[in-house]
Formats: sequence, C-alpha cells, structure tokens
Amino acid sequence: MRFFILLFYFLLVLTAPVVAQKINGNYRLNIQKASSPISIDGLMDEQAWQEAAVASNFFMITPMDTSFSKVKTEVRMSYDEEQLYIYVINYHASEGPYMVESLRRDFSFGKNDNFIFFMDPFDDLTNGFSFGANAAGAQWDGQMSNGTTLDLSWDNKWVSKVKNYSDRWVFEAAIPFKSIRYKKGIREWGINFSRLDLKTTEKSGWAPVPRQFPSSTLAYTGTLVWDSPPPDPGANISLIPYSLGGFSKNGESGEKANYKREIGLDAKVSLTSSLNLDLTVNPDFSQVEVDRQVTNLDRFELFFPERRQFFLENGDLFGSYGYSTLRPFFSRRIGLNAPIEFGARLSGKLNKDWRIGALNMQTGAVEETGLPAQNFSVVSLQRQVGARSTIGALVVNKQSLNYDPSLTPENQTRYTEFNRNLGLEYNLASANNLWTGKAMVLQSFGPEAVGRGIAHAANLKYASGNLTWNWQHEYVSENYTAEVGFVPRTAFYKMSPSIGYRWFPKSALILSHGPELNSIRYFSLKGTQTDNTTYATYSIRFRSQSNLLVWGSHDFVQLQRPFDPTNFSGKTLETGTEHQWSAVGLEYSSKPQSVFTYAFSGRIGGYYADGKRFNLTTDLGYRFQPYVSLALSSNYNSIGLPAPWGQTQFWLIGPRVDVTLTNTVFFTTFVQYNEQIKNINLNTRFQWRFKPASDLFLVYTDNYLPAPFLMKNRSLVLKFTYWWNP
Repeated sequence: MRFFILLFYFLLVLTAPVVAQKINGNYRLNIQKASSPISIDGLMDEQAWQEAAVASNFFMITPMDTSFSKVKTEVRMSYDEEQLYIYVINYHASEGPYMVESLRRDFSFGKNDNFIFFMDPFDDLTNGFSFGANAAGAQWDGQMSNGTTLDLSWDNKWVSKVKNYSDRWVFEAAIPFKSIRYKKGIREWGINFSRLDLKTTEKSGWAPVPRQFPSSTLAYTGTLVWDSPPPDPGANISLIPYSLGGFSKNGESGEKANYKREIGLDAKVSLTSSLNLDLTVNPDFSQVEVDRQVTNLDRFELFFPERRQFFLENGDLFGSYGYSTLRPFFSRRIGLNAPIEFGARLSGKLNKDWRIGALNMQTGAVEETGLPAQNFSVVSLQRQVGARSTIGALVVNKQSLNYDPSLTPENQTRYTEFNRNLGLEYNLASANNLWTGKAMVLQSFGPEAVGRGIAHAANLKYASGNLTWNWQHEYVSENYTAEVGFVPRTAFYKMSPSIGYRWFPKSALILSHGPELNSIRYFSLKGTQTDNTTYATYSIRFRSQSNLLVWGSHDFVQLQRPFDPTNFSGKTLETGTEHQWSAVGLEYSSKPQSVFTYAFSGRIGGYYADGKRFNLTTDLGYRFQPYVSLALSSNYNSIGLPAPWGQTQFWLIGPRVDVTLTNTVFFTTFVQYNEQIKNINLNTRFQWRFKPASDLFLVYTDNYLPAPFLMKNRSLVLKFTYWWNP
C-alpha cells in the first residue's frame, strides 16, 4: 500500500508543473456564419463556401512525420443558427479508383480511403466528437474521451454527402448543434482533420501529430476560431419511441412460440449545451448485433463490450475506471438476465473543469430463477487537473428490493441484498501525451464480510517516437466484490512491466520495425507466484500497410482452483498443480488496398499437463466495392493431453456477408459454428435508416445443435424507431 501511495504522489508531482499550453495552438482556422443557405449536395456553389477560410497544407503523419503531405486536402467550415457545416475536397495524388470496404457505417479506419475530423468543443484536450466518411459515402461518428479513446458505438443525427470525380472526392456534412455537446460562450474549439489515402499509404493531418500517436489525439488539435460564440441550441428535447413485434421459440423445451408486441420510449433532454439527461421506459435492445463467439480456453470469464446505445454517451465517466480485468462498473451486468423497466442517466460537463455522470436503472423480478427486482445506481464525478489529467470518484450501488436471502428456497440461487463500491482514481496525461498513467483505489461493501474488500492499482507509461515502456501493478483482496463490475479473479498481486523499441528506416519497403518484451506475473496474497507469462515479440509494419509479428513465450501456472484445460470435457486438473510450457507463433495481415484481403495467425508449443497445443486462425475477405463485402473467419485448435483427455480438436468457423445497397440500407448475415459449445448460430440483420437516427430493423436469430441439427431456439423481431425533436 505504501508503494501505491508513493506512486500516486509521484504522478501528481509529474503533472504539477505542467501548464495548459496548447501544442498546436498556432494552427487556427476561422469560422464565420454562413452568408447564404447551405444545401448538403456535395457541390460548392453557395456563396458561404466561397467566403469560408481554407485549411490546407496538411502534415504527413505516416509513413514519416517530418514533412508536408503529398496528398492535397482542403477544408472549409461554416455555421448557421442550427447546424455546423464542413466541406472537404480530397484530391487524388495518383490515378486509380478509391479503396473502401463497403458503405457500412463506422467503417474500419485503416481499410478505407477516408476523411475524419476530431472536435474538442470544450477545448480541454480530453473530450470531444468525431465525424467523417469514406470515399464511397459511408458515415463515421463517435464520441471521444481520455484524449484519444474513440467510441464508434455512439450514434446521433447528422447528414452528409460524398461525390466522386476523376481527380478528387468531396465530402460535405451538416451537424446539428443539438447533436453534440459543447461549452456555451467560448469562441475557440479544438479541432483537427485527418486524411487516409490508401493508394499512397499516406495518413496526414492539418495540425501535425507525431507518428507514434493516432491522428485522433486531442493533445495535438489546432483551434477553430468562431467569429462569435456558437449559438445556443435552445430547448433540446429528443423523443425516440419504438414499437416491435416478433416471436421466439425454445426448441429444447418444446414450448409453443412466444409472441411479443412491445412499445417503449427513450428521451434525450439537454439541460445545458454540455449536460445531457437520458431517460428510458421499457427499453429493448433486440436490434443490437449478437456477440461474436470465441473458442474459450481461459480459466476466467471473457469480456464482451457494451453495444447498447442508452449506455454509450459519455460512457467513459462510468466504464473507464480501473483496468481491463479490474472494472468496478460494467454496464452489461444490467438488463441481460432481467428486464429493464425504466432508467435515467445524467452525463456531461458542469463547467470547464468538472464532469458528472449519474445513472439509475430499475430491473424487474424473474420468477423462474428467483431473481428479485433490483436497482442499480452509479455516480461519477471527475475534475480536470493540470493540462489534461483528471481526478475522479465513483460510487456504485446494487440493491435487491423487497428481498430476504434467508427465505430463498434450496433449489434457487441465493442473491445478495446489496453490493457497493467506492473508488478514487487519478488519470495522468501529459500535455504532449508522452506520459500517461493511472492510480486508483477501490473499496467494496456488502452485507457480509465476504463482500467487503479493497483493490488498488497503478500504471505509468512513456511513449516517445522510438521507445515505449510501461509499468503496471494491481492488488485485489480476497473479499473484494464488484457484482456490477468485471473482476474475473480476486486474491492476487499482479506486476506487468513492458518495454519496446521501434525503428523507422528510410526504406521503400518497411515503415517501422522493432522488438517488445512483456511479463505478466501474478502472486497469491502470501507472496507465492501463481502465474507468469513472459513473451517477446518482433513486429514489422510495411509501407503497404501489411503487418508481420513473430513471438515466443514461456508460461507458468499454479492452479488456484480445479480447471478443465479443454473447457469442454468436464475433467479437471487439481488445485495446486503446477504447469509450465513454451510456445512460438506468428501473425500476418495483408495490405488493405486489395479487394482480396487475408490475415492469419498460428501458435505451436506446450500446454497444461505437459500437453501440446496447436492453433491456426485465418480471416479471408473479398469485396465488390462499395456494395458487397464477404468474409470468412476460422479458428482451429488441436490439444493433446494425457489421459483422461487425450486428443481434443475444436473448430470455430464464421462466414459473413455485408450488403450495403446505400449508406442508409444495410443487410448483414453471419453464421457461427462453434464446436466447443456445440452450437450453430445464424444471425440476419436488416436496417433501413429512413431518416437520420430513425430506423427500421428486421432481425432473425437461430441457434442449432450441430448434430443432428436440432433447433435450440429461434427469434424474429421487427422493430421501428423514430427520432423526433418536438
């Protein structure tokens, strides 16, 4: 604990002398109110565009970050009382067609010719929004947090148009002020523009960004200078009702089909230009794409990200506390095993330095499992310190209503009356983004001693142009409990240092290459080492944007509980047994410019109980751009173990078809054959965005036993949502 306090103090001292001096403050683009109406048609024939200031002379980010871009880009911006406008001319540097995957929304950045801009409307170098499009017109939008993190699941109302010519492609968009959050009254926003041209494999930005950082890094934004403060969006209330109809059938139980007809309502109320209240009554998330299945050979629970829109805006205020396997709050714990009846969510900026997040959700009881009605409450408060660092506090409460655990029948699960977590966290982000880190402490509370525990963790990372290193440690007590979090293991100390180096040669073939060394060590609370994974990698990034990585590793595990190394047979290794092995592998992904793309990874080496494991993963893709994208992923595992397991083989195969007739009509079908869990999953999803943020969904899901191909369950849902601004 003393080490944790010393490190926390060190991080505070590290940022104390930092002044909030903007690195690219001299890059300034003036924006003035439109002198004429603007129509989003991809044409620059309005007087307002003739008068707008132009941002050009972009800087190259990759392959080099020391010169101007060879690909010419021009950006103009304007506004009126209701909307922010942008007009972009993306000139071609060489002849040939554009390169895109499809018209699918929120496309993969590195696989599409695209233009994207990043706005920091609070001018705090930490939070913002991103909008853009690929060269075929597919839209991209996301919300930004922690200076670089981009959540593409966030979705809002805006319109855009892309037009293609022989020497350029043009992007024009209108973003309603009601669709974003911004600080009222300020006349300077952070902004940067990013362009990726796959023909030249060049990524560029208007304000220069060092190549070790993504172009979205808000620490390196320039400044958008308004001729007068942005207009007040005024009363900003959005009502989003939905209605659905459908059926579901359980083939294993033999029950009759269950038909459902439901209605519900979401509402967005902007209390200020930077503070938003979300309300929901009887929400439904059936349109959310099902999770991708994986072959699970892990000893602990796997993490799947949140996809439901209601939980996404300013989601970092709730979900970014902790680390990947030490999260005091994980929104997927709410509503996946019980119906959500209603909820409210307040999030956003109180002023330049303070942010707040507050959430309250009510779920109904489930008679079949004895699960009581429960209330979930979360409050998060965050203050910016120094240039870009923050200090935050989090309170999480889960309460069972009208429930006495002592009255639980023997054949039902016994649930807790309540579980609470209190957390404090300091996030370090230096002005130039070279230093980042975190220091945190968590305390859990429960009705019994088993639910009362503590956890603390910290890390410090340095990332220059060539050298990157990171130190991280974690401690979780035996009784620490986060029922609304994601903490797959407890009762450990963890240390995970890493160091890497990159060379950037002046080569026509290689963009960068270099080694990295990592070690992840777990210790019991008595100081005994229980896990040690040490691995070394060497990666090469080619100028064509293809990537090669080779690695070698050594593992040691002392089991703390029985474990089935196949996660399939039911036969387990005993607690306390020790296992160690070595393995080697490689990964390769092809250049994204080709219509046929491929990637593969392989592993060969030892496994538990002196066994052997071979793994091969492949991903194949072919596109008929921009309308059809075909993909086939496969994962094969061969595990050789002594008796009683013997030889075990698993296949996980997933073909996928994406058809994008326009950038508002999407059709996706994928199949997942998972041999480990004996399941075939079929998911088909049709979406028509008939108006911005208003959709018609048709979703069909089927699950089968592979043999004799018997239906497990099936559902069909037709859902209509409409975004209405009164």
